[in-house]
Amino acid sequence: MPGTIREQTVAELGGRDSVLARQRRDHAEMDRLMDRYDTVTDPGERDEVLRQLVRLVFGHAFAEETVLWPAVRRSVPDGEALTARVEEEHQEINRLTSEIERLPPGDDAREERVRQVFNLIRQDIRDEEDTLLPRLQEALDAPRLRRLGTAWESVRRTAPTHPHPAVPRRPPGNALLGVPLSGYDRFRDVLGAGTGTATTGRRAGALAALLAVVAAAAVARRRR
Repeated sequence: MPGTIREQTVAELGGRDSVLARQRRDHAEMDRLMDRYDTVTDPGERDEVLRQLVRLVFGHAFAEETVLWPAVRRSVPDGEALTARVEEEHQEINRLTSEIERLPPGDDAREERVRQVFNLIRQDIRDEEDTLLPRLQEALDAPRLRRLGTAWESVRRTAPTHPHPAVPRRPPGNALLGVPLSGYDRFRDVLGAGTGTATTGRRAGALAALLAVVAAAAVARRRR
């Protein structure tokens, strides 16, 4: 099996457009933002850094769950177990970030949840770069990795940008909810309603729960 993608050249990853190279770039930006959050002292700047991180993390994760993990399950013999572990990490990040969005900046409980989320994100990056993505690299050639990267990027650019714990982690449920949730999240982003906005966070949670019911009904109809 290839080694961690963290230490490989871009050419070894299949080129800049490869899904592996795209993933690594996002991971590096997540690390940068978490480090930035830990070093800045201005409350407004810290909150803006956290908002940027949340938007990046949830768009990235939605594209993984919609495009990348199904490819892993199709291509890697133990892909089901590998993706199930990462999906559990994603769900916990969703849950904790939802709590962060309901708490005011500076609250001790909020900062504790931020620490927990950062630890989970870093663990998720290690699991993906050291184990899951090298297994995919072993299974797919460079052209297929680039095609997968194009599909992943397309979904990432139009994905929801906030946590939605009630939404399924797998297609078709998450794909059915992607468009309405993305529109709602981006409206929130334009208004500046993000982390630390309790009313908006409760409304987002209620909407996500309602949409999850709609998606479950749609999935059930498809299976009949």
